[in-house]
Amino acid sequence: MSENSEAPGTSSAAPSGGTTTPGPQPEPLRFFGTTWVDHDGGYGLRRAAVTVGSLVAAVASCFVLRFAYQGLEIAEVGSLVGMLVVLMFAVCSAIAFRKTWEGFTRRPADPAGDDRLRGLKSIGFIGSLLAYFLRSFREAPGEKLRRTEYEVALARFVKRRSSRTGNPAARKAPKGKRPGRR
Repeated sequence: MSENSEAPGTSSAAPSGGTTTPGPQPEPLRFFGTTWVDHDGGYGLRRAAVTVGSLVAAVASCFVLRFAYQGLEIAEVGSLVGMLVVLMFAVCSAIAFRKTWEGFTRRPADPAGDDRLRGLKSIGFIGSLLAYFLRSFREAPGEKLRRTEYEVALARFVKRRSSRTGNPAARKAPKGKRPGRR
């Protein structure tokens, strides 16, 4: 990290208004942008929409999986294959739920390992939708993590700015060294 870097996901880029604000900028959340910072700009309405939308998507996904299961029954593949498909979706959904829920509270320690689970999380998409649904009751999913990172970055920025007062060229030379002698 360089001297001017902030917390992960924050940047000093100019906001859409065109004016540059000093310090770290909040990281936008999916569906919420940066409205989570002050809970403005339709934040409550967005949370309600995310809650309802994720539940509707999860229910619709269950219907799609039910139709796929009925297709297996029509194809008469056997009860063992049907049971394995149901078990696979249940296990993948449980893992996807857990990983999605953990993603709301902390950054992954191994991002490459998280990328390897992308296929499994895609199969267990119902678990991810349910995690999103449950988390949106309390806050915007991922808000607590981003808020903590943003507040730490702001505190670090304020501390760094307050320690840089005065003209550094006007400071006295350290004792023991005389200017001009080498």
